[in-house]
Amino acid sequence: MSYFPDPVDRRNEWFRYYSEKRVTHQWLQVNLLKDLKNVHSVLEIGPYLGLVSSLLHNAGFNVTTLDYQPSQYPHPDIKLIQKDLLDASPAEIQGFDCIICCETLEHFFWDDVDKLLEKFYLSKAPWVVISVPYQGFQIDLSLYLNRYKLRNSFSMKNFKFLKKFCFDSKADPYGHKWEVGYKKRSVKMLEAKIRRAGFSIETREFTSACRSIFFVLKNNGV
Repeated sequence: MSYFPDPVDRRNEWFRYYSEKRVTHQWLQVNLLKDLKNVHSVLEIGPYLGLVSSLLHNAGFNVTTLDYQPSQYPHPDIKLIQKDLLDASPAEIQGFDCIICCETLEHFFWDDVDKLLEKFYLSKAPWVVISVPYQGFQIDLSLYLNRYKLRNSFSMKNFKFLKKFCFDSKADPYGHKWEVGYKKRSVKMLEAKIRRAGFSIETREFTSACRSIFFVLKNNGV
């Protein structure tokens, strides 16, 4: 993703990125922390424009972010670790009650996901929240009606498991490298990686219309 030094460009990107369908996704990242015990400090990986950072801060969490780019939401109470996640050591991401890494893992190669999950495990964070795009079979139907307004939508995802996810690393080196639901990228395969890294899956959740699968992970080594 791009860095926006110009305030007008950043505002335009804010409205584009945080669309109506995506805002629920941002809210869920914070809401999943609601029932986790003794979570006060949070490391958010890949904050982009900082909406989740601001929500976490407003909810009373001590927030630190990690990104390879400068902060796009500079705040005196929110620290930044400016580093590529692959280059960060477990020691550099230690000391947090929870790590949030949502819509970020898919930007790395599939084989690198094991290394990143192991890094989260070695950080000794008791809790980790992750999410990635989900393209498995699903139907999303909604209807709103009153005397002035009719609003409806329908979408269905199917047969993606027969297709290989395609990406062009030269044209978009920071784009998605994989998505769950495509050929050889099943939920079962991702969950196997999670368990091999040393986590147990406490919660599995899905969002629509921004289609993603969320996991709340408990670190079995703590």
